[in-house]
Amino acid sequence: MTTRAQIASLIDHTLLKPEATAEQVEALVAQGAELGVYSVCVSPSMLPVEAPQGLRVATVCGFPSGAHDSAVKAAEAADAVAKGAQEVDMVINLGLAAQGRWSEVEADIRAVKEACGSALLKVIIESAALDDEQIIAACRAAEAAGADFVKTSTGFHPAGGASTHAVALMRATVGDRLGVKASGGIRTAADALAMVEAGASRLGLSSSAAILEEMEG
Repeated sequence: MTTRAQIASLIDHTLLKPEATAEQVEALVAQGAELGVYSVCVSPSMLPVEAPQGLRVATVCGFPSGAHDSAVKAAEAADAVAKGAQEVDMVINLGLAAQGRWSEVEADIRAVKEACGSALLKVIIESAALDDEQIIAACRAAEAAGADFVKTSTGFHPAGGASTHAVALMRATVGDRLGVKASGGIRTAADALAMVEAGASRLGLSSSAAILEEMEG
């Protein structure tokens, strides 16, 4: 049986609303430390973030559309890492994915990976907007480019967020070589547990407190 502490240790406690304030980010960090989550994930403009030892700081890149020039994404990632981000979640170029231009998708990811230095890179493929073949191809491009994780969703795309089907397919594609992060629309303990069962090794949650409280009941 998966415990509350085990789920907490997989959570990127997330606040990416455009209207989020510095005070709200401070509250997020305090709550994340109290909950025992793995990391907090904030917008790059909120960096640097003071976090207690043991709580990692993550940010996003090319977010949420992914339709940025690779050089801009790379510069954004490098700046975020210089400001203390230990993990970067980038969005792929979905237009290139839609056209099957996977070598260019891979090159875009590689540019960000190189800019990340020692920071961990997660690649958001926006799985709800892709078919199964595209999900597989996107995961392969991310792995070939040196990414550390593949991630389902930004949580901002109208196509939707994470699904257990996508998570399972992503895990089957990358095996145990990369992490798989489920994010977008995970609002209950049942949702979180289902994603882990499907193969997720990290969870992007904005409802972390409610989900963990539900697991205590």
